[in-house]
Amino acid sequence: MLKDNKEKVCLFFASDYHFEMISLPYINKKLKEDKNVIVITENDLNGSINKLLSNINLNVEDKDKISKIDWNNNNLNKINEIKNAKEIGKETVVFVKGRANYINNINDAIKDLIDIDETNIIDCYDINEVEKDISNIAKNYDRVLSTSGIEKLL
Repeated sequence: MLKDNKEKVCLFFASDYHFEMISLPYINKKLKEDKNVIVITENDLNGSINKLLSNINLNVEDKDKISKIDWNNNNLNKINEIKNAKEIGKETVVFVKGRANYINNINDAIKDLIDIDETNIIDCYDINEVEKDISNIAKNYDRVLSTSGIEKLL
């Protein structure tokens, strides 16, 4: 299961667009490093990601790679995709986006299926839902993903 020395990363967002704006630079970087990127989300993001991609300054190739990520809510397919990537040894970055209970359930499902040493999971919390618990949630993580990248939590 999860190694004790593996750093845990989280992200806090205020809306779907905010999540996408925070995560896109990191996603783009990981795709350029030939990493597998999976977005497990409580709600479909196709509409918002397509609108965002049409309005940001990225080259066509980068936009194409990002748009090929499955931004729909189909958890079973995505968990199988994580398992398949693990079997072929491809490093995977997984964004788990939603309410706290959803994040916990998805993480449990992933951990039950695979040894996640090559899988980097970034838990993405809706700040509107967890606003009173942000400091308690943050205590469970080593780093936070923001628009400037992954930063150490103090």
